[in-house]
Amino acid sequence: MTENVAKRRVWGWMMFDWASQPYATLLLTFIFGPYFAEVVTQSLMDGGLERPAAAAQAQAYWGYGLTITGLAIAFLAPVLGALADGAGRRMPWIRLFSVFYVVGAAGLWFTAPENFSVPVALLFFGIGLFGAEFATIFTNALLPTLGPRDQIGRISGSGWALGYSGGVIALALMLLFLAENADGVTLLGNPPALGLDAAAREGTRSVGPLTAVWYAVFMIPFFLWVKEPPVAQETRIRLGDALRDLWKTLSSLPNNPSFLAYLTSSMFYRDALNGLYTFGGIYALGVLGWSVVEIGVFGIMAAITGAIFAWIGGRADQRFGPRPVIITSIIAHLIVCALIVSISRESVMGIPVPEGSNLPDILFFVSGGVIGAAGGALQSASRTMLVLQANPARMTEGFGLYALAGKATSFLAPAAIAVASDLSGSQRVGILPLIALFLIGLILLRWVKIEKH
Repeated sequence: MTENVAKRRVWGWMMFDWASQPYATLLLTFIFGPYFAEVVTQSLMDGGLERPAAAAQAQAYWGYGLTITGLAIAFLAPVLGALADGAGRRMPWIRLFSVFYVVGAAGLWFTAPENFSVPVALLFFGIGLFGAEFATIFTNALLPTLGPRDQIGRISGSGWALGYSGGVIALALMLLFLAENADGVTLLGNPPALGLDAAAREGTRSVGPLTAVWYAVFMIPFFLWVKEPPVAQETRIRLGDALRDLWKTLSSLPNNPSFLAYLTSSMFYRDALNGLYTFGGIYALGVLGWSVVEIGVFGIMAAITGAIFAWIGGRADQRFGPRPVIITSIIAHLIVCALIVSISRESVMGIPVPEGSNLPDILFFVSGGVIGAAGGALQSASRTMLVLQANPARMTEGFGLYALAGKATSFLAPAAIAVASDLSGSQRVGILPLIALFLIGLILLRWVKIEKH
């Protein structure tokens, strides 16, 4: 492989992060998630519920939907990973799940407020999220083939930084030209572009088709430049063989305590991080009364800090290793979670604030910046850590187990938030379980070791 071909291969691989990031940024966190909560909350209020109870119920619906999708991903991820490793091919799987991504994202256009269906919205969102998660698993499994071991952290960090940059640009396009506020205009003060009807929320709903088109276009360099290393012999896929290989790996985990400890640790802290990303915008809408546009601006700031610190974290990872980066990032998230649950329109950290004060908004913006920064570094270093812990010959299966670890308890954060929100009728109480999940993940890192080569 020539140097130019190798560089293009790395850039093509990193373009997956750029292409796929808008699903998390636009749909999961800052545009569609809050839009879902806004429409469902209003519908429940029209049915007679008070706003706090309606907002908590909308948050619960979103949490239950994510729980179901997460369980499906958890069950299938390691099995499909074992199948791919057994066949020696990953690209066909990436193409297949890219179709799921595009179809699910595009289907969110059919969520107009006047005939909004919670099951239909969650179904399309789940299909797209299913595709995004599995395409990520198989793409991540290519990471060890992109360069020498001591360069993996830098490549991973640069990929995350590029992904966050793509998320920032996609989010800016939505806010400036498409997503409408309560007055029916975008952040520029104009009606949604392309003649979209603000009254029918077509500007905001276009986030689904935009995300689908963005992915389809920017995956072109990936499919052109990323070629799998040749395999000695491509074998026919056999489910029975894959399951036996997977069982062999699972039964050997107690003999690899560091890998087992890392999978368990990441299971909790990544679940907590996803909970923050998933419910951050919904929390701001319900507790602080922010609009979708305000939440989008908050998202841009978080994505910018995420891009910067993913890049910085990649360099720190290369120099110090992924473990210190992961620990520092988790501690930062613990501090921010403690601050967030203390913020309301009436008080901050138990101290009353004057009516109309901007202090809660300012502190929430600052918290978002820290979440973005620590989250970017944490996700990049976590991907590197998996490469250093898993069996090189079974890397897709390793990332499948990593997805299983992330999804086996992926119901914990959404379900805990949903149940706590339901029982307490308070969104602030609903966020408290995330602190416990981060703490468990931090404690388990004590048993994670990195071999010196």
